Amino acid sequence: MILAIDVGNSSIVLGMYQGQRLLGQFRVATSHEKTSDEYAVLLQSFLAHKSFAFEDVEGVIISSVVPTIMHRLETMCQDYLEKQPLVVGPGVKTSLNIKVENPREVGADRIANAVAGIAEYGTPLIIIDFGTATTFCFIDKEQSYRGGVISPGASISAEALYTRASKLPRVALGRPKTVLGKNTAESMKAGTFFGYSSLVDGIVGRIKEEQDVAFAKVIATGGLASLFEDESSKIDVWDPQLTLKGLRLIYDKNVDRMER
Repeated sequence: MILAIDVGNSSIVLGMYQGQRLLGQFRVATSHEKTSDEYAVLLQSFLAHKSFAFEDVEGVIISSVVPTIMHRLETMCQDYLEKQPLVVGPGVKTSLNIKVENPREVGADRIANAVAGIAEYGTPLIIIDFGTATTFCFIDKEQSYRGGVISPGASISAEALYTRASKLPRVALGRPKTVLGKNTAESMKAGTFFGYSSLVDGIVGRIKEEQDVAFAKVIATGGLASLFEDESSKIDVWDPQLTLKGLRLIYDKNVDRMER
């Protein structure tokens, strides 16, 4: 069994794979306070829920946008799984041609998304990852990563209204019944939801126009994608496991290296 771990700013997603089959998926809040031992206890409970144990894990791959907790996760893998994890980054084979000014700046999660997107859906391709930040990545028909867009996530936008405007309440994300709110909370909810849906469609439209790829497939993934995939007129496919699929594919490309 291969353990794929995607470390985001808000949450860590863990997926257990047997070959191409996803055996289970779990999500835990990203914490800078947890020790390697505490992460191990969480992992042990997740594995046990699916009737697995540490010794069933044959290999580990990690993508992370949070460098400050990586040492603890790597220590957990070494101490409890007795495995050195493969960390997505420079030197790891992905078969992805990254044509930007500094390829090292491209997040490991975006690389995993692109690898899975190409394998599952072909190219040209636009991938939207709805997380703490919302990212848009464009892969051209030659399967080259050409660049992307980074915008504040919907949760950040909603929280900013609450923290920066003294009289506005905190509201939960969700689709309101109408665009015109009848009170402050409904108005904020409508502004965040419909404003963000328009942002998504607008950016996708600009990418397609600028790159002359009217028929590029648009894939949505990430923790908040389910909120917007029905509202957006541009999203073609919602794939909540896209990043984990990419991590599994990258592990397969590097398995010889891991077995040395």
